[in-house]
Amino acid sequence: MTTADRTLKRRAIMTIVRQFGRPRGIPGQVAGWIMAHRRSNQQRNRWAVAQLEPRPTDRVLEIGFGPGLAIAELAQRAHQGHVYGIDHSEVMVRQASRRNQAAIRAHRVELVQASVDQLPSFDEPLDMILAVNSIGFWADPVETLRGLRRLLRPGGRIALVTQPRCPGATRDTTTQAAQGLQDLLTQAGFARFRVETLDLDPPVACVLATNPADENHHTHG
Repeated sequence: MTTADRTLKRRAIMTIVRQFGRPRGIPGQVAGWIMAHRRSNQQRNRWAVAQLEPRPTDRVLEIGFGPGLAIAELAQRAHQGHVYGIDHSEVMVRQASRRNQAAIRAHRVELVQASVDQLPSFDEPLDMILAVNSIGFWADPVETLRGLRRLLRPGGRIALVTQPRCPGATRDTTTQAAQGLQDLLTQAGFARFRVETLDLDPPVACVLATNPADENHHTHG
């Protein structure tokens, strides 16, 4: 392979890598396909949903659902409830909608293109919220988490999942990232924290927290 060929290949790879934050166009479609078919991504999403332990009748929101792997898992578990999803990428909404078309037709799943800064309205309080590797794209994480807490019923749960992607990331990197998420959740008024770890390379951390029940009237008033 010539130097020019290597340069072109490197540029093509970087074009796709940059798409993971907000997939667009054909490179975004490729990024979505990679996210959907990478075994570690599949494992991470299944595991993340399992940490939340959704019940059959729960109302769940996923923020930044990508190609819709966790949405499919949530829809299977909350099969008598309702699963909402928002993602700021039109490409991801299309891919996730195809992957979950049966549940969408059955009116059990609703996916919309939206930003976490401009959340759609929900008729009733949510039971659970999930965000996998998306908080790094939020402009004001603490204020956003406060807004999400207002959407949760008293005692409702949130799960923030992180798998650091920086070069050389280790178990310590994941531990530090999890502590950072817990600090943000604390500032936003959440309580009763639990951290679980999935042993991938690097490890995945899931930080779970609860909307305090004593915030009932204030939160939904």
